[in-house]
Amino acid sequence: MDEHKWLAERFEGHRPRLRAVAYRMLGSLSEADDAVQEAWLRLSGTVPGELDDLGAWLTTVVARISLNVLRSRKTRKETYVPDPVVDAAGGPSPEHDVLLANTVGLALLVVLETLAPAERVAFVLHDIFGMSFDEIAPIVGRTPEATRQLASRGRRRVQERHPTPDADMEAQRTVVDAFRAAAESGDLPALIAVLDPQVVLRADAGALPAGASLEVRGGEQVARRAQSFSRLDLVRRPALVNGAPGVVCMLDGKPFSVMAFTVRGGKIAEIDILRDPARLARLDLTALGA
Repeated sequence: MDEHKWLAERFEGHRPRLRAVAYRMLGSLSEADDAVQEAWLRLSGTVPGELDDLGAWLTTVVARISLNVLRSRKTRKETYVPDPVVDAAGGPSPEHDVLLANTVGLALLVVLETLAPAERVAFVLHDIFGMSFDEIAPIVGRTPEATRQLASRGRRRVQERHPTPDADMEAQRTVVDAFRAAAESGDLPALIAVLDPQVVLRADAGALPAGASLEVRGGEQVARRAQSFSRLDLVRRPALVNGAPGVVCMLDGKPFSVMAFTVRGGKIAEIDILRDPARLARLDLTALGA
């Protein structure tokens, strides 16, 4: 086997974890794939055998690439919803199972979008992937102690804004199914009954007309918003969205929206909706037959 092929095979063994790291940092599947591909290009320019710990080297490269992407981004609009990972309701694919390991619900990614770039990188690498502050410090250009503080600030903001979902997946599915049935029938009392009184709905419609992207708070307000869509001939399919019960809405055979739910205390506490047609078109929905 020639050295280039040997190196490529070793890289492919690390690809799933690298993609998982980049997805948590960037909240974008396409940007995560670009970061991983850039890491391969940099690796292919090295001398085979000169790296003592290939996995650590690749993780560091992907982290630095991701940090550069975060720093170069224009500010996200307030209602930005990260790319969801969608699977059939029966369970995630083996590929997505690796991508979503260590818990990466869509609501968590929404909170990560509010962190400063270095905070996000430090938090993700330490709290999710277990890297030491000595390892992370050179990536973010800080001392280990300053890196610890970055991760601590990120952790505090995540804990303040990210509600811990109920652990029972079947109970979550029951609540989401009740919401789906009430939304289909336009039953306002039934919708209100499954929503936390302080529920937050975020909808990201991308370049659709102004006002289509929004944030709505409060049980009755969110219920009325959901009720208004009962007039459309939507097909609401149960799905897993980032490993949790969700819904994919189809209109005329095409994806209309992806809905992610955070269920807490037996009620829906958060709803994150991706409605951007351009981003929906790039999602892999083959598991749903779409």
